[in-house]
Amino acid sequence: MPAVSVKNLRKVYQGGAEALRGVTLEVEEGDFFALLGPNGAGKTTLIGIVTSLINKTSGEVSVFDMDIDKNRSLAKTCIGLVPQEFNFNIFEKVEDIITTQAGYYGIPLVQAKKDAEPILKDLGLWEKKGETSQNLSGGMKRRLMIARALIHHPKLLILDEPTAGVDVEMRHSMWNFLRRINAEGTTIILTTHYLEEAEQLSRNVAIINKGTILVNEPTKQLLARYGEKNLEQIYLDLIKAENI
Repeated sequence: MPAVSVKNLRKVYQGGAEALRGVTLEVEEGDFFALLGPNGAGKTTLIGIVTSLINKTSGEVSVFDMDIDKNRSLAKTCIGLVPQEFNFNIFEKVEDIITTQAGYYGIPLVQAKKDAEPILKDLGLWEKKGETSQNLSGGMKRRLMIARALIHHPKLLILDEPTAGVDVEMRHSMWNFLRRINAEGTTIILTTHYLEEAEQLSRNVAIINKGTILVNEPTKQLLARYGEKNLEQIYLDLIKAENI
């Protein structure tokens, strides 16, 4: 079963800007899928539509076989979203940020506290649970965003630039965590400007530019097709050719 199925998806913003031009793709359940593209390519719009934060112009989108138009609320419970921008209350304590999020999904406070403990421990935040989030480093804030997105045990985790501004050591620590939860069954969609990250983590990759999918195939197959080039070189060549 696909975790996400997108067919002929179009999005035209007010004023006529066409962000998505008939995008079709599938992300299989259990996949680690990288969605790559330059700024303004349509990645954030695509994620916004899948998570029901943005209304589509036309096309079909389903999450675990649930059409987002017909089963929007139920589909949203299957998704954990880590946006690019920090969007929590900086004066709220770490544990409270997590348990408040759990409340939106009907999880009682006692259960939320119990569920939060292993997640915060896994992400190295347990000792900071009583701190206000403004006192966290940039890397810890990124991990807090992931912890918050996982508190309701979503089947699909969508990460929009999760390691932006994170140092190398912490980035690799986050990679290991993401690999583990993916191995345990969580489907992951990753957008990143760190092409090494996508090459290391993803099993399948799609490259989007100007609202159109240029490439959508297994990462290893794409690398083999281009011989000696790494994913960053392949990406740059494709985008450059598209922009000529």
